[in-house]
Amino acid sequence: MKRGFSFLMGIMLIACISMPLFANGTAESATTGQKVINIWSFTDEVPKMLEKYKALHPDFGYEIKSTIVATTDGAYQPALDQALMSSGSNAPDIFCAESAFVLKYTQGDAAQYAAPYKDLGIDVDTLLKEADIAPYTVEIGTNPKGQLVGLGYQATGGAYIYRRSIAKAVWGTDDPAIIKTKIGPGWDKFFKAAADLKAKGYGIVSGDGDIWHAIEGSSPKGWIVDGKLYIDPTREAFLDQSMMLKKNGYENDTRDWTDAWYGDMKDANPMKVFGFFGPAWLINYVMAGNSGGTAPGEGTYGDWAVCEPPVGFFWGGTWVLANNNSKIKSVVGDIIKWITLDSSNTGLQYYWANGTLNGPGGTKDTVASGTVMKKSDGKLPFLGGQNMFDVFVPAGAFATGKNKNQYDETINMYWRDQVREYTAGNKSRTQAIADFKQQVLDNLDIASK
Repeated sequence: MKRGFSFLMGIMLIACISMPLFANGTAESATTGQKVINIWSFTDEVPKMLEKYKALHPDFGYEIKSTIVATTDGAYQPALDQALMSSGSNAPDIFCAESAFVLKYTQGDAAQYAAPYKDLGIDVDTLLKEADIAPYTVEIGTNPKGQLVGLGYQATGGAYIYRRSIAKAVWGTDDPAIIKTKIGPGWDKFFKAAADLKAKGYGIVSGDGDIWHAIEGSSPKGWIVDGKLYIDPTREAFLDQSMMLKKNGYENDTRDWTDAWYGDMKDANPMKVFGFFGPAWLINYVMAGNSGGTAPGEGTYGDWAVCEPPVGFFWGGTWVLANNNSKIKSVVGDIIKWITLDSSNTGLQYYWANGTLNGPGGTKDTVASGTVMKKSDGKLPFLGGQNMFDVFVPAGAFATGKNKNQYDETINMYWRDQVREYTAGNKSRTQAIADFKQQVLDNLDIASK
């Protein structure tokens, strides 16, 4: 399953259960009489984690009731909002929010529903240090009062994921320590590398979407400054960088999440592509399955490596929050601590990092805790045996969450559409910017500075 991109799911499941309440406000299952904790999410990922939690805590006396509503067609947020407002028997004790809309619940219109972790009995200050949590996840999960209300379990800091064989053909080495100096730091070096690759017949990325996530994530300021639309110079420069990619033939001009984009992961297009920008989930849940093989030597499987990107960014992720109105905050706190801040060998993140949540042989993934990754085995056959944690631990520290707001998903869509109009020759640069500003004003009632 692709972490943080549940719009790719094709199924929406809503499990709504009517339950009477105990005198203390906790729910009781009508069929079993057990005490109940309600979990709301957009995938079954977190609910399945709770099966492991129950196995590790045999005295845990609660039944887990999951309400799973996929984000398809925007269904999840309205359903969750209604449940939070109703405070009824189906109201969540724990709920999940992905990066596309998490700021609504941590800092925006629905922030009043998120309980501070300290109110759950969690020793936040001590555990953050012990676990070495990536700073951007803390920034995203902190409310306007400075209280931590949400954290993730994944790390989604980005790296540059590149082809070893192409690196050797162009620069004579596939060593990540050297390749990171070829493609960065900074975009000037990246485009110099693009010219080097083009001279040998290769593209540096599949399409302009591959650099957008890094550009957006690294900008000093976000889309909204003092309540007004603001176009950070680094984001405005995307117009020029996208045009450079297209005019110089540094890309295959694909659009992310399309067949042509997937095709560049297995050399299905006429020009081979050197790399992609992304977190570990892109490697595990997108690229591996589109590489044309399942073992080294098959397709492009095993011909990849990761290095630090030209700029720091993160992409995707799920944050776990508690309902401020939950009547069982201490129980909820124990669960959330185990998921987000427990850096021991029996915490969720250790199992997640080593692919052992459901037994040996599972998918290894990057996690929010640098402490956990430093003591875990992140070697992947897909990456030619490279330990991905060596790159993704600093990548998490490289990223920032200070340039985000709750309208990013919509504004990003408008911006990227206008950039495509410009690079296609349908609009001037000035007109594309003007139309973007008008779209944001018309649809979000946000005027430009």
